[in-house]
Amino acid sequence: MMAADGPPPRSTPAPASALGCGTRAPGGETRLRAVVRDHLDFTWRSLRRLGLPPDLADDAVQRVFLVLSSKLDIIEPGRERAFLFNTALRVASSEKRTFARRRETGGDDLIDGLADPQPVTDEQLDRHRARRVLEGLLGELDMDLRAVFVLFELEGFSTSEIAATLDLPMGTVSSRLRRARDEFQAATKRYHARTRPRVAHGGKR
Repeated sequence: MMAADGPPPRSTPAPASALGCGTRAPGGETRLRAVVRDHLDFTWRSLRRLGLPPDLADDAVQRVFLVLSSKLDIIEPGRERAFLFNTALRVASSEKRTFARRRETGGDDLIDGLADPQPVTDEQLDRHRARRVLEGLLGELDMDLRAVFVLFELEGFSTSEIAATLDLPMGTVSSRLRRARDEFQAATKRYHARTRPRVAHGGKR
């Protein structure tokens, strides 16, 4: 499966003290720092795979961890990643209209959010094209289906882990995963049909 996340986030969330940890229970700031360290990349990847471009994902990471900070005292230890993904899912959903407007006016830049002035290599171009293709295919899935597909196919979650993360019955997870796979395959076929080189048919006039 192609990777859709690209480079790591260009900025990390604000220090724990700036995320509202100053008055929390003893050990809260240490726990928050550990969660940020362990799950920052996962959260950023999730936001990208749920449809946000790099610049919006950078800002959304901050929002997700701010929410985590405000709720950390009531989050059961070991459930932090599930909380982060569900928060990322809500944040990504709320940003869909903004993203759509930016895609309409943003053109087809060579490398999204790449500020490095160095020449772009063929390998970078190939990775960028692969990400753009996968992002487009994922974009054809409803968010509910995309969330299950991303967790299973891209993050390697089991169906039981997805059920626990999204608080869904196992049957619902399995049903959504089947539908997501079917729709993803259909989108892939449509993409290849659009991009397959057309064979010119010669003939006598």
